[in-house]
Amino acid sequence: MTSRCVLPAEWAPQSAIMLTWPHPGSSRGKDITDTEPVFLELARAILRFENLIISCEHVIRLQELERELNAWAAAHELPGRVHTAPAPANDIWSRDHGPITILNEGQPTVLDFRFNAWGGKFPWEKDDALNRHLANFSLFGTAPVHSVDFVLEGGSIDSDGEGTLLATSESLLTSTRNASLDRGAIEQTLSETLGADRILWLNHGYLAGDNTDSHIDALARFCAPDHICYVTCREVADEHYSALAAMEEDLQNYRQRDGQPYKLTALPWPDPVFSEKGERLPATYASFQIINGAILLPVYDLPQDQEAIDIMSTLFPDREIIPINCLALLQQHGSLHSVTMQIPEGVTPV
Repeated sequence: MTSRCVLPAEWAPQSAIMLTWPHPGSSRGKDITDTEPVFLELARAILRFENLIISCEHVIRLQELERELNAWAAAHELPGRVHTAPAPANDIWSRDHGPITILNEGQPTVLDFRFNAWGGKFPWEKDDALNRHLANFSLFGTAPVHSVDFVLEGGSIDSDGEGTLLATSESLLTSTRNASLDRGAIEQTLSETLGADRILWLNHGYLAGDNTDSHIDALARFCAPDHICYVTCREVADEHYSALAAMEEDLQNYRQRDGQPYKLTALPWPDPVFSEKGERLPATYASFQIINGAILLPVYDLPQDQEAIDIMSTLFPDREIIPINCLALLQQHGSLHSVTMQIPEGVTPV
C-alpha cells in the first residue's frame, strides 16, 4: 500500500453502530409510523452486541428513546451502551451521511466527507453538517475528526480491509458529485484518504427504484478478503437481467492480489416489490449489516427470505443471523445497510 491508513472491513471489531432516527420532517419520512418500529428492532438487536449511537432532530422523542432503550438494555444486563445527541437531519440514511472511519497505523481517524444527497436529488444541508454535531457531543470520543472536501457516501464503497475497494462507476464518477474530478483524480483521492491502492470498478448493475446511482452496497459486498457475494437475476424477461449478468461477468474477471479469482456467492433474487404508486422498489439482500457477532439481514416477507438467511449462515458461520423486516424502509427506496453506519473499535462514544 502507498498509504499507512486503511479503511477497515465491516467485519472488523466495532465500537458502535450509528442510527439517524426518523422524524416527521424527514424529506422522505413524513409518516414515520411504519419506519420507527424497524429502527426500534434494529436498535435492540445492535445493543445486544455493541454500543448504539442515535441522533434525532426532535429532542423530546430523543429523550423518550434514551429512557426506553436504556431500560431495555438494563433489563438485559447491557448498561451504558446507549449514546444519544440532538442533531438536525434531513433524512435517515446514516450509511451515506455518516462518518467514514479509517485506521492510521492502528489509530482511528473519523473522516467527514461532504454529502449532497446523491447529486442533489433531495435536501441535504442538515445531513451534511450532522457529523460535526455528533463530534461536538463527543460521540466519537477523543478520535480526531477531519473534514474532507470531497463528496463520498459510505454506501458507494465496500472495503476488504486490506486496501481494496469495490465501487460502481455510475455512482462515484457521476458529474453531480465531484464534477471537476475525473476517474484518475477520484482514485487518487480515495488512495490519499482511505488508503485504497486497488479499486475494483463495477461498470454494470443497477436496481430499479434506487436513487443512489447504483451504490455498491445494494449490489456486491465483500464477505471476506477473498470472497464477494452479489445480486444476480436469472429471469431473462426481468428488466435487471442484462445489467446484472454483465456485473456478474465483471466479478468473475476480477482477481485478488495474488492473481487468483475471487470466491463468488450469488444472493437470491427477490420477487418484485412495488410502492403504493406502482413503482418498483430496490429490494436486495446485499443490504446487510455486519456487527460484532451477528449479521443484520433485511427481509421483505418474500419466499426468497429463507434462502437468503441460509446463505448468510453459510457465509458467516460464526455470527448469528438476525432477519429484520425492512419493507417500510424499502417504501422509502432504501434498505437496512442504508440506515446504519459502523464505528470501528477504538472510537468510544462518551
